[in-house]
Amino acid sequence: MNSALIAAALVFLAVTLLVWSLKHLSEKLAHRYQETFTTSARTNLFDMFLFIEPHQLFLLNMATLISVPILLKIFLDSWVIGIIISIILAMIPRFAYQFLRKRRRRKFVHQLPDGLNMIASSMQSGSNVSSAIEFMAEEMEAPMRQEFQLFLREQRLGVEFNQALDNMLKRIPEDEFQLVVAGMQISREVGGNLAEVLLRLSATLRRKIEMEGKIDALTSQGKMQGVVMTLLPIFIGVVLYHMEPESMGRILTEPLGWALIALITIMLISGYMSIRKIVAIDV
Repeated sequence: MNSALIAAALVFLAVTLLVWSLKHLSEKLAHRYQETFTTSARTNLFDMFLFIEPHQLFLLNMATLISVPILLKIFLDSWVIGIIISIILAMIPRFAYQFLRKRRRRKFVHQLPDGLNMIASSMQSGSNVSSAIEFMAEEMEAPMRQEFQLFLREQRLGVEFNQALDNMLKRIPEDEFQLVVAGMQISREVGGNLAEVLLRLSATLRRKIEMEGKIDALTSQGKMQGVVMTLLPIFIGVVLYHMEPESMGRILTEPLGWALIALITIMLISGYMSIRKIVAIDV
């Protein structure tokens, strides 16, 4: 009797310690994930001048990650698909930040020729560099307006011209803008006709952008083929599941099927990345 009570007490103590450890570990991991998510969101969104509260994004993200597996369990009777999709959704914010940042930088580069022409025209009319940039920033659209207005505010606070340009280059680390920054800094230090330099840079960048547009048009078919070939197996799998739910349902309920889904996912991602690498041509 005493041995049974001692054994029960030890089991109870072990279970209590296990539950407490899991609770403590889960709270620690959740706090770390929240801190990492909000810090990354704040940095990335503020760099893109998107003033959204990171805590609200975190709550929306957590609600999505929790609700998706439950909904898929209800409709598809499978926890595995729900967990896989939740993992994919957890990785989406990072790729979304990269996509938005890249699109904003490319839009800035496409605005550069017109912006440089406006600065050069203002300088040829008798304005100094700061006044010409201020006029251009007022007339241009975002993101060029946002970046150059921040550049002007830094100068008003006492930041040197070259340092303010370097700060903007850190926010927009594109090769085209690096060429513009180097040209403006050299012309300002060495001397010369800055307006003429800016006009030449504008013409060069315009020809480069036109060449990139032609290359994108020629490679768009290959990019679309990559998307179609990646989504086609998924579409066929869905069709077969509706045609033969008993046979295809084993993929969702058996460990061998889960391994097959993981292998197919890895192969599809690898194939898509390979096609994107082939059709990606740098100018």
